[in-house]
Amino acid sequence: MSEDRWLERLNGGFRKTSDRLGANLTGLFTKAALDDDILDDIEEALIASDLGPRAAARVRARLAGERFERGLSEAEVKRIVADELAKILAPVAVPLEIDAFPRPQVILVVGVNGSGKTTTIAKLAHLFLEQDYSILLAAGDTFRAAAIEQLRIWAGRIGVPIITGPEGGDPSAIVFDGVKKATAEGIDVLIVDTAGRLQNKKILMDELAKIRRVLGRLNPEAPHDVVLVLDATTGQNALSQIEVFKEVAGVTGLVMTKLDGTARGGVLVAAAEQYGIPIHAIGLGEGMEDLRPFDPLEAGQAIAGATEADLL
Repeated sequence: MSEDRWLERLNGGFRKTSDRLGANLTGLFTKAALDDDILDDIEEALIASDLGPRAAARVRARLAGERFERGLSEAEVKRIVADELAKILAPVAVPLEIDAFPRPQVILVVGVNGSGKTTTIAKLAHLFLEQDYSILLAAGDTFRAAAIEQLRIWAGRIGVPIITGPEGGDPSAIVFDGVKKATAEGIDVLIVDTAGRLQNKKILMDELAKIRRVLGRLNPEAPHDVVLVLDATTGQNALSQIEVFKEVAGVTGLVMTKLDGTARGGVLVAAAEQYGIPIHAIGLGEGMEDLRPFDPLEAGQAIAGATEADLL
């Protein structure tokens, strides 16, 4: 996918979010000098758009500091919102790099069922294949037969090998076999699917702890990454998922999916501001090309709904 096409998809994906932000701000643009009441209203509108209280407070402070004595236009608000969002997102915009030695680099992928976890694994594998890395998938979500079959189908589509086991089997045994195979065959990256049973955190925590113990015996550095897949359509619930998976899995990075179908894309900013966890990539659709490392400047502009004219 060309860069222009990706930007078109990005702006389209965030359109519901930017439209919601614009609707919340309607009526707040004024020809009068800004006062505290107007600033309060703008801050509340930003919070209502899922950007989070910290990001909203930053924008408010910026507006107050610039002292718009002649009032505030829509373009000026979009420019400032886009700029502040880019500043928030820049420190966490970190691509997932393959740099482990010895190989393989082991990536555990976690997330609740329905978050797009399995398809995200396939898209990550596709990205790495494009960078000429060899990939092995491990179907560690043995709790659901559908998850095993879905990952097997994706592995076939993108042409990578996969390690599977029986439904209800021991995930750590599959991970063990995966590391052994990847090591023996010189495979660069092992991506492991895991169960997302948040209704019983103890079972999930015990399962992940066992996987870590097995990995530690084979490679003390593994897992090198624990990537949490978040569904943007869940809005603020995504933040509570970060909290839980930080506790049970030791999350090192995030991937945000389904940004093309929600007005709640502002939660990406709230997650960055509140947790500071690297955001490796964002997803804008079901296709293999629809997951990419994200550019904080582009994302900030898309969320704000800022055009080139607004930024001049």
